[in-house]
This record gives sequence, structure tokens and C-alpha cells, in this order.
Amino acid sequence: MTAAELDARPVRWGFIGAGSIARTALAPAVTAATGAVLHAAAARDRGRAAALPGLVGPAYGSYAELVADPDVEAVYISLANDAHLPWSLACLRAGKPVLCEKPLGLTAAQVEEMAAAAAAARVPLVEASWYRWSPRVRLAQRLLADGAVGAVRHAAAGFTFDGVSPGNYRLDPAKGGGALYDVGCYAVSAVLWAFGGAPATEVAARSDLAPSGVDLGTEAVVSFAGGGDAEIRAGISETGGQWLVVTGADGEIELPGAAYTAREDTELWLSQGRGSERIPVPAADPYRLMVEEFSSVLRGGPGWLLPLAESRATAAVLDAAFASAGAGGQPVPVR
Repeated sequence: MTAAELDARPVRWGFIGAGSIARTALAPAVTAATGAVLHAAAARDRGRAAALPGLVGPAYGSYAELVADPDVEAVYISLANDAHLPWSLACLRAGKPVLCEKPLGLTAAQVEEMAAAAAAARVPLVEASWYRWSPRVRLAQRLLADGAVGAVRHAAAGFTFDGVSPGNYRLDPAKGGGALYDVGCYAVSAVLWAFGGAPATEVAARSDLAPSGVDLGTEAVVSFAGGGDAEIRAGISETGGQWLVVTGADGEIELPGAAYTAREDTELWLSQGRGSERIPVPAADPYRLMVEEFSSVLRGGPGWLLPLAESRATAAVLDAAFASAGAGGQPVPVR
């Protein structure tokens, strides 16, 4: 087999975890993607792994069996948040590239540990923050980088929903439950890229806690080097909503509707001193784009992967938000 023929082969993906996201979003994305195939899957209940749509190879009843499968070229991890670190490390130490659900780690220190393992293995580790592959988000980033609204001064970002049932892992602190980990990471990462990589310096946050101790809702203000701030809201027990508005010296960008999860035809609203524009953005599946670009990179082709530095920055802001909320809202430095 020639090198060209090898590079043309679909990447053989293995899934660790066969829950709702894997079943309804990522398995269909891999099946539909160019350059990818769902080769194997593992779950504690082997039957759930076997039932993933598009699976063409073995279903395992243990995660370790999938890690040991020599035919698996890349692993997608969709376990509860507390399991991201150990199973990412297991895959990386076996030399397998990893696409791990958000949040990548529960702390910045965990992200650093995972990044070190990826560097040692010389394979990619990417946080599956799928909305970052959205064409509308990519457009917003380009407009901001091009100075469409001038220097960014403020951002408002939020993601809330209701309907977490009793017994769900989102209510379990031992599994990394709570609003900040579940949906706050969207809002935090959004304001970080909105400010163009300017370091976040300080966070002041307050949380409403469940009886279990996880945050049902958190409000935070993030301050940035060079001036400017952002307001963030995350909630898992309140009226649903998504928003992202970025205000600059010369205008404003808004992602109306489902700011993070839109997959249908949508718009980006750009307001400037000379007027306003509603820019249409055609429907797209960011899950599929994420899989295709990751697979392309593994075969030596083009593709954008979310940098680990950005995942680490998001985790550091979350660290500071938890610390501030625990201190009654006192500002906490971002480290």
C-alpha cells in the first residue's frame, strides 16, 4: 500500500462511552463525515456500545479493551466529567489521539497534565467543544480579528436550561456536575475568544447551589488585561436561553437565537456606526466538521483543531469562578 493510499483511508474511530451525546450527535457525525468511520465502541453495558448507529466493528464491555485495540486510530471520549482525565491519559499513553468531551479537565492543572501526556506521546489531544467549529462562530472570530467592531470592551454570554432529572450526573459533585462545568464552559470560552486572546485577570462569581452542593446557576464577571470585562451566566435549573453579544469601540456583534448550538440556517448581526447588517449563515453540522477536520489532520491534511492553550485558559477561568463563589463573591485572580 502506497503512502497516498494509506492517507486516503478513513480514520478508524473508537468511542469510549455510548450515552446520549455519543448516540445522537457524534456517532451520526462520524458516520456522515468524510474520512472517518466508527470502527469500535466501548461501554459498561456492551449492548449500548453495540447499538451506536454506524458502528462497523467490535463493541466492548470495558474501556480498557478499546484502548488496547490496535485498529483504533483515534478515540472520542464521552464519559462523565470526572472520567475525562483518567481515560484521556490511558488513551494518550497508548499512543492514541484523543477528542474528549468538554470540559476537557475539571481544573487547569488537569488540562496541563493531559497536555503533557499528549506532548510526550506526540499525538493530538482536543477538547470536543463542538460549537467552536460552527461557521457562524468562525465568522464572528474573523470579524473581530479584522477589527469590524474595534477594540472589544465588553461581552455578555450565557447558556441556561431546565430539566435535569434527579439522579442525573449533572447533580453529582463527585462526577463533575453543576452548571459551570456543563454549560458555563461555552460562555467562558466564548468571551475568551471574543477578547482575542487577551488574558483574563480576575473573576467575581456567585452561585446558587443544589442540596448536593453543585451549582445550579452561576453569574460571573471576568476582567481582562488591558481593560474590558465580560458577564457570564450558566444555569441548569432555569428558563432556557443562549446568548452572546460582543461590544467594541466601534460596534457590536451578536449571535441571535441558539448562540452555541444552532445547526440550522441562522444569522450573525453586525452593528457599526454606519449601520447594521444581518449576515446569513447556512446550516451546518459542527459535530461533523469537528470530526472531519480532526480526521484530516491525522492523515496529514488541512484542518483546524482547538488549541490546548484555549482549553487551559477556559479551565483557569472556571477555577477562579468556583473559588470566588466559594468565597462569597470576592474577586479571585485567574492563574
